[in-house]
Amino acid sequence: MSTTNASDYGLWGLVILNIVLFVTFAYSFFKPQTRTDWRTLGSFSAFVVALFVEMYGVPLTMYLLAGWLQSRYPGLNPLSHEAGHLWWSVLGLKGDPHFNVIHIASMVAIVVGMFMLSSAWPVLYRAQRAGEIAQEGLYARCRHPQYLGFIVIMAGFLLQWPTLLTLLMFPLLVWRFVRLARDEEHEARQHFGALWDAYSASTPAWIPRLAM
Repeated sequence: MSTTNASDYGLWGLVILNIVLFVTFAYSFFKPQTRTDWRTLGSFSAFVVALFVEMYGVPLTMYLLAGWLQSRYPGLNPLSHEAGHLWWSVLGLKGDPHFNVIHIASMVAIVVGMFMLSSAWPVLYRAQRAGEIAQEGLYARCRHPQYLGFIVIMAGFLLQWPTLLTLLMFPLLVWRFVRLARDEEHEARQHFGALWDAYSASTPAWIPRLAM
């Protein structure tokens, strides 16, 4: 395993760059309009900030786990960048963690989540402008592709670079997104009545159906 030093961290330029890139991407496709939308984006942004501060800035999780990791893996430098790929470290995997199957799976999940966000917004926007239920594209496969996109992106990051703080934040954010989705469904049912009931009866809430 890697024995590089702690200079792998303190890269605050990369911290800021990645935070700006991912928050801007989320903003550009989530298009927050209401206070609830802004809180949703804020929650996701907090997750992103916590992630990249530890990924490139200060490895708080690795400081806390350093003693345990060094006792279990004597050759491991817990403050190296490679060790920060925690699943790679605790599973005792060999080789470059960036080409490990876990890292590749995380990148696939992040890209899929981004695709979901970017694909869902235009459909929702057109439906809102027309005063209709969004039922095309990803909305024909599940009722909450935007929230699901956020969840998939966060899950991808947790595969790639888990930290104690983001692991604690993840279930809380999932709970928040599920609650927001239920509130929105309640409002849609009141507004659209039988049309919403028919849509919700034929379209799963979270697990996209593969066949149309």
